[in-house]
Amino acid sequence: MALGLLETVRRGDTVLLLAAPGLRLVKLIFACQRAGLVAVPMSPPDASKLGTPAGRRHLLRAVAQTRPAAAVADAGYIEAVMESPVAALKRLRWVPVGHLESRGGPGDTAAAGGGPGYYGGCAPGETYLIQYTSGATGAPRPVVVTAGAAAHNVRAARKAYDLHPGSVVASWLPQYHDCGLMFLLLTVVAGATCVLASPAAFVWRPRLWLELVAEFRATCTPFPSFALPLVLRRGRPAHGARPLDLGSLRNLILVNEPIYESSVDEFVEKFGRAGLDAASISPSYGLAENCKFVSTAWRGADAKLRSGRQLSLPSYKKLLPSARLPPLVASSGEEPEIDIVVVDGQTGVPVEDGVEGEIWVSSPSNASGYLGQPSASREVFGARLPGRAGARCFVRTGDCGVVRGTERYLYVLGRSADAIATGDGRRRVHAHYLETAAFGSSPGSLRGGCVAAFAAPSPSSVVVVAELQKGRGNNVHPSSICDGIRRAVWKEEGVKVGHVVLAESGGVPKTTSGKLLRGSAREMLAGELIPKVFEALYDEDDRGATCARGGGNEVEAPGTSWVPGEAGSGEVAGMVVMASGSASQRLRLQSSL
Repeated sequence: MALGLLETVRRGDTVLLLAAPGLRLVKLIFACQRAGLVAVPMSPPDASKLGTPAGRRHLLRAVAQTRPAAAVADAGYIEAVMESPVAALKRLRWVPVGHLESRGGPGDTAAAGGGPGYYGGCAPGETYLIQYTSGATGAPRPVVVTAGAAAHNVRAARKAYDLHPGSVVASWLPQYHDCGLMFLLLTVVAGATCVLASPAAFVWRPRLWLELVAEFRATCTPFPSFALPLVLRRGRPAHGARPLDLGSLRNLILVNEPIYESSVDEFVEKFGRAGLDAASISPSYGLAENCKFVSTAWRGADAKLRSGRQLSLPSYKKLLPSARLPPLVASSGEEPEIDIVVVDGQTGVPVEDGVEGEIWVSSPSNASGYLGQPSASREVFGARLPGRAGARCFVRTGDCGVVRGTERYLYVLGRSADAIATGDGRRRVHAHYLETAAFGSSPGSLRGGCVAAFAAPSPSSVVVVAELQKGRGNNVHPSSICDGIRRAVWKEEGVKVGHVVLAESGGVPKTTSGKLLRGSAREMLAGELIPKVFEALYDEDDRGATCARGGGNEVEAPGTSWVPGEAGSGEVAGMVVMASGSASQRLRLQSSL
């Protein structure tokens, strides 16, 4: 396959990889490395939507930013591109992946135009990969990764997770994402075995993941923490006939912070009966700007259980730690390979343990920067600690964290960009806390991981957009769900919600890796693009006067109050309204239910 690529492009060229997750993409990634090419793995956009601006936006952005010499995809996908109205895509040099697979063996080197020279692959300082960030807090950025940085990163991860040739990795994460790709490389570097499954298969039947672990006696498996509730809901014994034996797992690597202790405890309690050892839980931290892996709080052979199936890890603000940092005064006097510090985001001065700040990371795994974005690269990749000797640069992660305890556990609290200022302006609350409280108010009606909270145009107000489950029962009226969300967020986090939107399933935008796009949700709401089922607007005062809308006809009625014990209650059934309360509390309903 490397030889076939070199018939079309030259060593050092950039190649877009648009193959779906699977062995084809795995082979393409290694073929590019073998041929000394710069790979840009991407999720193939839906071919049927390439005619729409939204359907082709990210692909066109990648073409403009990376300027690929060729693009590799399935023949059917290439045909769909050629039938689309997008001239910029038609002009690309397209290579069918089937053509590369149908070539002869590596003995035919003459066609490569350079004999066996392609065996050299990528040198440590050469660009090996353009890895796009998730785009959770803005447009996805192209991260430039050298072969040396990638090699350092997987070796650091291999050491941290104690992987070896006898290890078996089970993963359904797509290889075009940094985490899925890193565990693919990690398997090769460790000499281990990797069992891959389709992301679509997992979404269709989450229990498949656990069945893979049991069937192949996997010792290591990466898993996004936000998907744990999905497995708890749809991965129980009733969703599969195969018995589970999870006793082989040494590393259940939880990625995509924040990592909630309650979700992990519930998961361990449920699947501990199938042999899952709580000592295998490995909360971890990573980001594309450091190739992926940064740290883990896994205790390895030293892990001990407090009692039964309970975790031995401490928690802070409901979260588990994602790292254990070395003592402040290291006995060897040497800096760690991956140096993690928490600093004041304004000054860059390290803060004391117990004080929240921005997480900075410095290591040979640091990427080279963002392709074609020198200003952003200097800002993110060129940070330095005031007063520290040497030329070591740090990556500004944009994540808020805190180090606590004698063992110096690092807790990743959330993205600084997603923190919401409270009404009094004295504190900032990370959006995921509000989303967790909102979901917990109606877990039987809302979709887990599909609740987005963000600041409203009014500085003292917060918006919550929540997806309703498909086929939900009609026992709970949307107005009650909205009131419950507002009550729960106030009770648990002390934040007033001024606007609640209940959306159809799939109405909350996400990245291709499943992360919430809160900024996009704000823009969609402003542009009336959220597929609303019901919405409620609340006055800023504590009396809770509301304005609620759904699709259909509109009626007026006195409103409900969300403050316990306050006068004013109401219930709506169809278009029949029964309400009581003061005349100033007006509820405007436009409901299709």
